[in-house]
Amino acid sequence: MIVANKFQTGFDQPKLCAMYVDKKLGGVECVQTLSRLNRTYPGKAESGTFVLDFFNDSQDILDAFQPYYQTAELADVSDPDLVFDLFDKLRSAGIFLWQEVEQFCLAFYAKNKSNAAIANICKPAVERWQKRYRLAVEAYNEAKDIFERSKKTGDAVIVANAEKSFNDCKKEKDALEIFKKDLGSFVRFYEFMSQIVDYNNKDLEKLSLYARNLRPMLREAILDEDDIDLSNVVLSHYRLSKIRQQDIKLKEDENNPLTPGEGIGTAEPRPPAYDFLSHIISQLNEIFMLENLTEQDLVSYAYTIRDKLRENKVVMEQIANNTPEQAMLGDFPKAIDDAVMESGDAHQNLMTQLLSDPQKAAKFAKVVFELLMKKA
Repeated sequence: MIVANKFQTGFDQPKLCAMYVDKKLGGVECVQTLSRLNRTYPGKAESGTFVLDFFNDSQDILDAFQPYYQTAELADVSDPDLVFDLFDKLRSAGIFLWQEVEQFCLAFYAKNKSNAAIANICKPAVERWQKRYRLAVEAYNEAKDIFERSKKTGDAVIVANAEKSFNDCKKEKDALEIFKKDLGSFVRFYEFMSQIVDYNNKDLEKLSLYARNLRPMLREAILDEDDIDLSNVVLSHYRLSKIRQQDIKLKEDENNPLTPGEGIGTAEPRPPAYDFLSHIISQLNEIFMLENLTEQDLVSYAYTIRDKLRENKVVMEQIANNTPEQAMLGDFPKAIDDAVMESGDAHQNLMTQLLSDPQKAAKFAKVVFELLMKKA
């Protein structure tokens, strides 16, 4: 049985003794998923349970389970009034009208209304959001292009104005994307808190029902900024490596109170640079054996090869004046092989000098220490 997100909380199969994990798990989702193995069955205690994880670090799994081991306590209580703040925030966005919410709820509970008819009531809000989002993306791309071109002028005033315009356009695009996240946050928080708090507020219930149906209809555009073209990459071989095998031991009498729900509706857009770096790390993890190597080792090595390639003027001109597909077919393949060899020779040379000369090693240590202090 291959499972994406289903059966995480309701699936109950006592015979289940092994699980293969190939996605990121964290927090309560991790606990719910892996706990499908904890059902008792005759002979299961002797054979044990087994998790083959292709994605997660054992320490992350331990950190997810530890707060729920023995006892789980909240560090503070959740503020039930946060739902009203998010209610006002969603209404003030101007994406939907309250009469549309009322109309949707009436149709939803009507016996003779089809799903298509109910969904059509959400269309005006979807069209408003899509129109504003399309215009915001167009303005964002245009402002981004102007900002990049303004940097070449060297005029500080022009650059500052272009940057301000770019940030304003980005803020509008981000606000529409956050609106979609806020819809989901409102539904989850209200459905959770309404089980223990009697809000006695029909408007909250109506918006929760409307938001649950509206959110999936809002689809963001995928921007190709910082994209990495892998169209010419061909799978030549596949390697499966056993990194480690261990039993995770939870610590007893460890007091890790859970953080209550707070900051609801305060989502912020994730910087594209973060997604780009995550993508790079993911690619490097697939290439290299990870034993005795950290993610920082991989990223540092990739940057070293990149900087070495930048010294090759011919390759850099080809990259600047051709499409990625054309540049990859030029001098790039040979240049990257040379960069790998030259960087290895350079590192070997530097390592030999440092290990053979204590004075050089001491001076180099001082340089590294200053870099660490500056970063801190």
